[in-house]
Amino acid sequence: MVDEIVWVVGDEAILRSDVETQRLYMQNEGQRFDGDPYCIIPEQIAIQKLYLNQAKIDSIDVSESQVLRSVDQWINMAINQVGGREKLEEYFNKKLSQIKEERKTMVREQQIVQEMQKKLVGKIKLTPSDVRHYFQNVPQDSLPMIPATVEVQIVTLEPKIPFEETDAIKARLREFTEQVNNGKMEFSTLARLYSQDPASASRGGEMGFVGKSSLVPEFANVAFNLTDPKRVSNIVETEYGYHIIQLIEKRGDRINCRHILLRPKVSDRELEEATARLDSIYTDIEAGKLTFEDAATYLSADKDTRNNKGLMVNQNYESSHVGTPKFEMQELPQDISKVVYGMKPGDISKPFRMLTDKQREVVAIVKLKARTDSHRANLADDYQVMKTMVENHKREELLNDWITKQQKTTYVRIADGWRNCDFKFPGWIKK
Repeated sequence: MVDEIVWVVGDEAILRSDVETQRLYMQNEGQRFDGDPYCIIPEQIAIQKLYLNQAKIDSIDVSESQVLRSVDQWINMAINQVGGREKLEEYFNKKLSQIKEERKTMVREQQIVQEMQKKLVGKIKLTPSDVRHYFQNVPQDSLPMIPATVEVQIVTLEPKIPFEETDAIKARLREFTEQVNNGKMEFSTLARLYSQDPASASRGGEMGFVGKSSLVPEFANVAFNLTDPKRVSNIVETEYGYHIIQLIEKRGDRINCRHILLRPKVSDRELEEATARLDSIYTDIEAGKLTFEDAATYLSADKDTRNNKGLMVNQNYESSHVGTPKFEMQELPQDISKVVYGMKPGDISKPFRMLTDKQREVVAIVKLKARTDSHRANLADDYQVMKTMVENHKREELLNDWITKQQKTTYVRIADGWRNCDFKFPGWIKK
């Protein structure tokens, strides 16, 4: 049997192939199944059908551009993850165009469901007494453990790049441009051989469809002004290094292009000179001639922290501390984590070398501003974390109640062989 209907929810059918496709996507994203996937996935799809049906009634929709942006980001990430377009097609046993269409439908439905959930729940308003009352009734040993966190300030200096080095890089990129424009070499071949952007080099420099806001301004301004896919841009300097760009395709407010990135090499001599300059700053701070905060504000090359007296901010969107100065040790860049590990609050490190998130080699000193040890969650230290927990609990309660009510008024049929499950919501099977 090529396919079969395994569930019917209202007037919507769930096919065996729907379940298999969802299982492959979840597996590709590293999600683990807490139970039988052939029980878990159909129930998840059925719940989604309930939300989508209500969204139709309430005329809830999402913008096409928002869907396409998410699809392009996922396709680019998936290609990087499996090691190429061909391998992605092999994994799903489908052409890339089919994968994109499937993913587009999935993303649109996911986004509509999220909007529907927001409407059903509304804005949850909690007072401090609500949060206190909730946690007074929770057994202490079931409160979450809050991992140890640190707050770190940083000062960095960038080594001077000799003019000879930048001139040599520009000459090499001009040579690449000439080879492409003369038809001697393909841009994609040169990107695979020489580009220092590992994420795109393996794909011949191809970046995938992105919007202007996803690119640094200097790169975006040149890329979005390209019109001839056969020509190569002038050299573009960004914080990542030096690029040349080739247009592949424009689609509305998004663009797909190839690029070759070359980064200037920093010699040991320049690194030693930068280290000596920073060591002098460190000595002045230790002698009380200069505060760490002033050094960060007026001397640091780190533009992300110098307006904040050197204080680093957590940009990991998967972290519960995102947008705050708190970092769990594994969330810090490895070079910084190794230095901070043995420090006490108020300690300042000696100069050390590190790679920035732009893959530039710099020298740095750090100050440990604060350290909070691992502990059981409490209202005094972790109010915001606990408030979020109560909001999530309240939200889940409201949505679970809504699903239970919908089950009672929605026609559901489950095929033989798919019913013997320990469902999260047992009301699917009417007694």
